Amino acid sequence: MEYVNFGKAGVRVSRLAFGLGLRGQNDPAEAQRAIEHAIDQGINVIDCANIYGFMDDRANVRTSEAVLGKAIKGKRDDVLISSKVASRIGPGQNDEGLSRYHIMREVERSLRQIDTDHIDFYLVHRFDELSPLEESVRALDDLVHSGKVRYVGCCNHEAWQVCKALWVADRLNAFPYMAVQNMYSLLNRHLEKEMFPFLRDAGLGAMAYSPLHIGLLSGLYRPGSPPPPESLWASRPREQFAAMAGEAAQRVMATVIEFATELGKTPAQLAIAWVLSHPEITLAITGSDTVEHLDDNLGGVGWTLDESVREKLDAVSSSFVR
Repeated sequence: MEYVNFGKAGVRVSRLAFGLGLRGQNDPAEAQRAIEHAIDQGINVIDCANIYGFMDDRANVRTSEAVLGKAIKGKRDDVLISSKVASRIGPGQNDEGLSRYHIMREVERSLRQIDTDHIDFYLVHRFDELSPLEESVRALDDLVHSGKVRYVGCCNHEAWQVCKALWVADRLNAFPYMAVQNMYSLLNRHLEKEMFPFLRDAGLGAMAYSPLHIGLLSGLYRPGSPPPPESLWASRPREQFAAMAGEAAQRVMATVIEFATELGKTPAQLAIAWVLSHPEITLAITGSDTVEHLDDNLGGVGWTLDESVREKLDAVSSSFVR
């Protein structure tokens, strides 16, 4: 495993994180085994959220946090935990957003569920237009000063939204965002337009989630073929898969499979290595549902992608820079 500083922060993180936004796993015992295996393999960042459960079942909100708490017993000092707040977790008027009320209530719930006294990276899960940014930033600053949170950051933000949050934190003399977490893969290169230049200027760390683009770059799905039986995409509407795996995406998938074969790597390993080849990306989050998937993804770390291969991958996926 490789380790780097998280942006300009002093904390060091593994270049691969284990994400608990599990989509194809419904067995808490297997999920716990995968977390423990990830830690044993040198992964020191476990990414969670208050809404993460199993099989996209809203009734299972927070179950990932509970499983995480069991998996880190006796290992807490060796693991960096991220969790999130903002998404809807119930039917109430204050069951979502970034009000001080919701942030303070949710961090306490997450701490109890994980059974820990602090969260290392507490991230706002989305931009909230209804809550004053000053209120949200001050609440997060109070959590840092209380010791319940070590660092703060944001997910699914545009560059201007992160910039505005940093400006507000500076004006309030509050602890600023130190990280962003956004989707980034060969099939979603939106970050390159504005976020990458901003990250370089601000010195923030970046966590890339879904580097396999919800499994499409894992090698399981083949261009021109329907999803394999019992796969994640086989359980979803055909039109949804068709929209995600259009002609441009299929060209990228085919190219990844071709070059992975030539390099003696799996498609997943090549896709992850491509993400990590960008200096703006601090770490990639693998959403492996099983130990076997995780072992495959671990092969995306520890080797350098040849520049000529990267250029060809850049070219075939250029339409996804938008």
